[in-house]
Amino acid sequence: MPVHASNRPVCRNCDDFPVVVITTGSRHPNGSRVLLHVVCHVCQGTGRALPASLVRVGK
Repeated sequence: MPVHASNRPVCRNCDDFPVVVITTGSRHPNGSRVLLHVVCHVCQGTGRALPASLVRVGK
């Protein structure tokens, strides 16, 4: 079966993986792992590229 590519623009910085979770190696008192959630700073976690007209420059 053919696989069709989506038409939505993908963020070039994160390649459509906008949020990743990293284990720190330590655990909480209940035994679960301590996790760090890291969000792409370019697309702000959406995974989509913004058009140049919508990108805010400066403060």
